[in-house]
Amino acid sequence: MEKYIEKFFRYLEIEKNYSAHTILNYKIDLEDFRNYIGDIALDKIDYLALRKYLAVLKEKRLGNRSIGRHLSALRSFFRFLTREGYLKANPILILSSPKLDKHLPSFMTEEEVSRVIDSAFGKDQKDERGLRDRAILETFYSTGIRISELVRLNDEDVDFISGIAKVFGKGKKERIVPIGETALVAIRKYCDKKKIKSQAIFLNKNGKRITTRGVRNIVKKYLNKVGILHGITPHTFRHSFATHLLNRGADLRTVQELLGHANLSTTQIYTHLTTEKLKNVYDKAHPRA
Repeated sequence: MEKYIEKFFRYLEIEKNYSAHTILNYKIDLEDFRNYIGDIALDKIDYLALRKYLAVLKEKRLGNRSIGRHLSALRSFFRFLTREGYLKANPILILSSPKLDKHLPSFMTEEEVSRVIDSAFGKDQKDERGLRDRAILETFYSTGIRISELVRLNDEDVDFISGIAKVFGKGKKERIVPIGETALVAIRKYCDKKKIKSQAIFLNKNGKRITTRGVRNIVKKYLNKVGILHGITPHTFRHSFATHLLNRGADLRTVQELLGHANLSTTQIYTHLTTEKLKNVYDKAHPRA
């Protein structure tokens, strides 16, 4: 099976252009399956063997989301094998994934976002680190980009004149996003203050490109500073970005494009967060509200 797994990952990397993060997760999941299945021939892996593997995952007390991720890797693998002719039939086609609970994404109010960003540095503080932190928070909220997209930003990716940024999202897909003047000013102030010049916009204390872990620590620092402790992460800025746009009248398709979602159904979860806006409209418009 080892050689087929290697062929599969070459296919994901070269033809499908999957991100290194996705490929790593697939490798972990397929390695787990290979250890379970042993040296059995590919054509001997049937529906029953896959059902038993599913039972093993449940015995490990994995959540439905984790089990679903394992099965997603296997589905892609067996789909590749049948399409390339290594298998005559796909044994996983009729295997059902566990039902996932729908978790609404957490988000901050507009007032909470302002408090977090404004806490990055005082009016008289002009140190490089404070300017960087402010620029990171402003960029998150202004663009709604992912943390992985933010740390990859280079100087050449931000057009200060047009007010747009080029980001590389999941699957190494490139997209253009608007970036507001407030965020651009914050980035410009930080870049002007940087002692070490680099193609990367955001640097750590050693002058290297900042890591996702470093950004998480920055966000956590300012959340603690203003006393917002209810499970907020860098990704919450993305959720807040989408929610606030919808609350202020943006259409779902536009938000989908801004977030870089491949499917509209992924963006639709944010419509559940706009009930406050709907209720306000109802209260104003309905004669017996």
